[in-house]
Amino acid sequence: MQNSQHDRPLKVLILSQYFWPESFIINDIVRLLHEQGHEVVVATGKPNYPEGKFFSGYQFRGVQHERYLGKVDVFRVPLWARGQGGAKNLALNYLSFAFIGLFAFPFLLRKRKFDAIFVFAPSPLTQVIPAIFLKYVKRAPLTVWVQDLWPESLAATGYIKSPLALKVAGCFVRGIYAFCDKLFVQSKAFFDPVARYARRDKIVWYPNSIDATVVPPSAQLPDELLQMLDDHFCVVFAGNLGTAQALDTVVDAAIQLRDDPQIRLVMVGSGSRLNWLKEQKAAHRLDNLILPGRFPMDTMPQVFERAGALLVTLNADEIFTQTIPSKVQAYLAAGRPIVACLDGEGARVVDEARAGLSTPAEQAEPLAQTIRRMKSIGKDERERMGRDGRAYFDAHFDMRHQVESLVKMLKMSGGRE
Repeated sequence: MQNSQHDRPLKVLILSQYFWPESFIINDIVRLLHEQGHEVVVATGKPNYPEGKFFSGYQFRGVQHERYLGKVDVFRVPLWARGQGGAKNLALNYLSFAFIGLFAFPFLLRKRKFDAIFVFAPSPLTQVIPAIFLKYVKRAPLTVWVQDLWPESLAATGYIKSPLALKVAGCFVRGIYAFCDKLFVQSKAFFDPVARYARRDKIVWYPNSIDATVVPPSAQLPDELLQMLDDHFCVVFAGNLGTAQALDTVVDAAIQLRDDPQIRLVMVGSGSRLNWLKEQKAAHRLDNLILPGRFPMDTMPQVFERAGALLVTLNADEIFTQTIPSKVQAYLAAGRPIVACLDGEGARVVDEARAGLSTPAEQAEPLAQTIRRMKSIGKDERERMGRDGRAYFDAHFDMRHQVESLVKMLKMSGGRE
């Protein structure tokens, strides 16, 4: 009887402020949980990240019930759109989801039973508040997957500067963690910072992962972009263009690289600093800084396979030394060489995998020199870096294996082993 209970599929509630059509790894985890036979329900908000406005087909008013991939129930509650960033808009965005979700989700999920509640928790940590209430209503253990360190990330991004406010935020974090049964952390460097606010025996390492399954692209990329990638040595950045990505350093490196007509820095994506990047491109006449915009995730393999190297950058703040950006796993999976302009865990993974070249965060001249070096080492060495990176990814970050591990850990947290 014990074995049959152990083998029974899980009924999992995934709660996250962010979900498809926003591009986050939780989308693939939900899909794979369903494919592996588990019953999954998603509680989330109206999509508006990263551009700050609601996606087509969504508006602030009302709750929505959808089917993700035609199979998984998704319940959405209203929230304040992020707008163009800033402390006020972000505070309203964070608090509106927490407050509305606290009252709406118990009603929307009133007929559902769950074995586990799992919160995917990049900023904000406030999104855990509705999950805490649901934990008691549904009598299900609560696991939070910590993607950002609070209150450290609030200080690092400049949204909170007052020492008193940061102390209050620390008390809030301690209170949130006290209600959680398990805290999964995406980086081993998170253990000590999270342990300042929670018991260490609650903390489990569960790294980010990527589903490397090849998916047919849903859209065709512009011919001029593909031609430019083929004709130049392109260093491609893909993702959010925000305050944490050290974009000033990228601009300064582009200025230093103007003398090489073959090098292009291609910044694929959107975010709160995209307009600033456009202004800098025009002000400095940076023909080597390419800003093609945002494209569907499934088109990225077309970009990556044509790139000379893939670029990841982060600010030099201490908090970011403890983080492995999810794009590092995506780049490793792509099997392309990486230029890592960051410190700490992210750089360690790239170096350990022998998957590219690392350079200190927020230092433009070393970044420019590293890009020149990556170009000069030749195609064979770059191909070797790509192969080693993919091998490292398969050994440490394959999502299908990670989802199987997730199920085992959620069963343990619920006393089913």
